Amino acid sequence: MEDSLALQPDHRLMSKRDHIHFVTGRLAEHALRDIVKELAAKVGFAYSIDVLPITVAALMTPKWVARHIQIPSETTRIVLPGYCNGDLAPLKQLSDLPIDLGPHDLRELPTLFGHQSETRKDYGKYSIEILAEINHAPRLSLAEIEKHAKQLAADGADLIDIGCEPSHTWQNVGDAVRLLKDLGLRVSIDSFNVVEIEAAVEAGAELVLSVNSSNREAACDWGCEVVVIPDDIETQAGLAETTELLTEHQVPVRLDPILEPIGCGFTNSLQRYWKVREQYPDLPIMMGIGNITELTDTDSLGINLLLLAICEELKIHSVLTTQVINWARSSVRECALARQLVYHAHTHRVIPKHTAPELVVLRDPRLLPMGAESLERLFEQIKDPNYRLFAEDGQLHIINSEVHISGTNPYELFAQLMATEPRNVDPSHAFYLGYELSKAVTALTLGKQYRQDEALDWGFLTIPEKTHRNQKPTD
Repeated sequence: MEDSLALQPDHRLMSKRDHIHFVTGRLAEHALRDIVKELAAKVGFAYSIDVLPITVAALMTPKWVARHIQIPSETTRIVLPGYCNGDLAPLKQLSDLPIDLGPHDLRELPTLFGHQSETRKDYGKYSIEILAEINHAPRLSLAEIEKHAKQLAADGADLIDIGCEPSHTWQNVGDAVRLLKDLGLRVSIDSFNVVEIEAAVEAGAELVLSVNSSNREAACDWGCEVVVIPDDIETQAGLAETTELLTEHQVPVRLDPILEPIGCGFTNSLQRYWKVREQYPDLPIMMGIGNITELTDTDSLGINLLLLAICEELKIHSVLTTQVINWARSSVRECALARQLVYHAHTHRVIPKHTAPELVVLRDPRLLPMGAESLERLFEQIKDPNYRLFAEDGQLHIINSEVHISGTNPYELFAQLMATEPRNVDPSHAFYLGYELSKAVTALTLGKQYRQDEALDWGFLTIPEKTHRNQKPTD
């Protein structure tokens, strides 16, 4: 919900001494009465409903409401419609009672009287560090490297990993590291090449990926943390020996048994992380998750969440990720959100459900249909020619004071509308209806909630739309 003054769960709302005064318009009156009646019985509060002389509550402003509202003397709190944005000063002058905005969709009103805020109390903590790799960095200009690094950091990366190439020695690696360090970023270097690594470390790289028997002797002199990997992934040969040598020389290490792609030993590699954790209960472990997200034909979000859940339970406190292929283009941001959810679930021993709506992208957490009866009642009440669009139960609906047409095909629906010879469908309005019907069809296809004049909810990927509901009401 986007309301800046959204009503929060409050113990005062649980008291029968409370009297909440709800403000609405004519069209929403019956729906609001049904919802509030049930809420009052469940939660325990007295209430009154003020139906102001306007059809659509979304067109109210605080100044207009102040001229028409009638507040009962026993009122302890006022709840305005969610779209009633603007300066509340006129209402504050009228009354010193707490004034809150409800949700944009009044069917969401019950959630404001629950205890959902408790599930997100202290939410946002995490234990997993994100390393985000800039792939093929030697092929990029310093300006391109800077651009990528800034975006990765903005998405939530803790370290920017500069990915080198095994085919040659990159002479400008030190310049790239210094550039990012000057930006205040933490940097790691991804290379086996001792010459590249030494230049990067001298420039300020704090972590080296990776070390095995081929470069472990040199690693003893770098003076920074390193990631230890096995010489042979399947047998894990060399992992113990390299770890022992480096710890003897007091080199800080992270262990990475290597996560293999699906079809190439994925499950066995997960078991190896378990075994390494048992063998080294106190050493840091890192998991490179890009082998799954980049190499699997599916959106990366769910994969990232599950892999970070495994990391959280195995005390694997760092992951290396990339976002090269298009279906994984938001992996860093996904990991940044997922690490909070898995930490919260693991720490509080709660199921990670109804906690992080930002991570529900393809489909919505729940749908709130109006129902056939309510839609028909709405049609009977509307007195103006403005079109209301709805999408539910597989049907598209267009409703105004003269028509209520429904169907599954937007082209056929529009043809039916035009057959009524409407007077208010000029080219601009036709474009608007087509745009909204397109969103409505998408909502039906994916199982999302459609709300006219609002963006569909794509979780953390949502881009808010400019609403048409900013018109000023007239007396």
